[in-house]
Amino acid sequence: MKQKQGSSVFSNLKGLTTAAMLTAMSVVIGIFCKNFLNFGNGLFRVTFENFPIILSGILFGPVVGGLVGIASDLVSYLLSFQTYPPNLIVTLGAFSVGVLSGAVSRFLIRRKGYLQIVVSGSAAHLVGSMIIKTIGLYSYYGVLVLWRIPLYFIIAPLEILLLCRLLRSQTMGRLIGYSFQEKL
Repeated sequence: MKQKQGSSVFSNLKGLTTAAMLTAMSVVIGIFCKNFLNFGNGLFRVTFENFPIILSGILFGPVVGGLVGIASDLVSYLLSFQTYPPNLIVTLGAFSVGVLSGAVSRFLIRRKGYLQIVVSGSAAHLVGSMIIKTIGLYSYYGVLVLWRIPLYFIIAPLEILLLCRLLRSQTMGRLIGYSFQEKL
C-alpha cells in the first residue's frame, strides 16, 4: 500500500518502527561510548551516537529527528553509569542535531544525494555537537571542554561518510525509503 505524501510518521507503522529502532541504536551506541570509549572522565569521548539521530532527521524530517535526539539522550543517560545529573543543554544539543539534519534535508536541499547528506550532517554537528553540547559541558569541565571541538572534526566526517555509504546502498534505500538521486 502506498503512503500519502506528507503523512505523519506517527500514522505509519514502518516509519514509527524505524524511528524507534534509530532511537534504540543511538542509545546503545551512547551507552557503549559513555562507558567504554570515555577518556578523561567524560571529557574525551569517541562516539557515533549522532549517526542515527542525523539519519532520522534526513529520513523523517525535523520533528521526528528532534524527538529521536531527545529520547536517545535521556534514555542513554538513564541507562549509563553516569553519576552527574542530566544536562538539559546537552539534551538540547541532541535535539538540535535531529532538527537541523531534518530541516536542511527537508527545506534547504531536497534532492536526495551526497550534497543533502553532507550539508545536513555538517550543520547538525556544527551547531548541535560542537556548539550547544560544548556549552552544556562547559559547566562540568570548564575550558578543557574545548578539546571536544577538534575531536568532532574527525567524528563528523566519519559519520557523514558512513551515512553516504548507507544511503547510497540500493538495498538499504528500499528498506528505509531513501532513493539516492545522484550518480557517480
